[in-house]
Amino acid sequence: MSAFYREKVLSVRHWTDTLFSFRATRDTGFRFQNGQFAMIGLEIDGRPLLRAYSMASANHEEELEFFSIKVQDGPLTSKLQKIREGDIILVGRKATGTLITDNLIPGKRLLLLSTGTGLAPFASLIKDPEVYDRYETIVLVHGCRQVAELAYGEELVANLRDDELFGTLLAEKLLYYPTVTREPFRNRGRITDLITSDQLFNDIHQSPLDLETDRIMMCGSPAMLEDLRKLFEGRGFAEGNHSAPGHFVIEKAFVER
Repeated sequence: MSAFYREKVLSVRHWTDTLFSFRATRDTGFRFQNGQFAMIGLEIDGRPLLRAYSMASANHEEELEFFSIKVQDGPLTSKLQKIREGDIILVGRKATGTLITDNLIPGKRLLLLSTGTGLAPFASLIKDPEVYDRYETIVLVHGCRQVAELAYGEELVANLRDDELFGTLLAEKLLYYPTVTREPFRNRGRITDLITSDQLFNDIHQSPLDLETDRIMMCGSPAMLEDLRKLFEGRGFAEGNHSAPGHFVIEKAFVER
């Protein structure tokens, strides 16, 4: 177990019957860049049971926060969803991931495209002052099936708008666009369709997708990621990574179990 920090759960919040978030202590030796993930989990019968989770907290915060789905028969989440204040979780000592700004070539507008708990790394990134220094506009898109599933993101953005430090930055630069696919809501539709039709950009009163100025980060369901990859590559966008920055980056270590 020396490969892990043992952190104490400080609070747990259940947003819906399929979504929950929790906060835990953070060892002072645990370092990460905003947008990265770590292996986290529980000790079960003396052995670690782990999955990749993006940090939803920013690297300047003293506590760790994670946003998770509940899968009733999932090897980890079936147990993780039952944690309570005071319980111990395991956090891997090494953070990694592709959703960092250095993996993108310079641009003017940053699109953060997420579905479900894929919002987590962007919860971290929109609390990073450096992101606001790099881009003129940041567009946070969160797609879910039902309206209730948007609650975590809506509260996150609302709290930041009221924050003494980030309130001004958000007012000037952040555009938040929640959308659902299965219920009536002010924004409806799949992210791929909203971009293809320019509906997203029309709704936020912004210019359409532009290879010269737009940079993109994506995290969500495998189907959504594959559809968006094809869309962007079809328009000349190139995928970036640690060795070669590009127009867009994808986080592939998405938690489904």
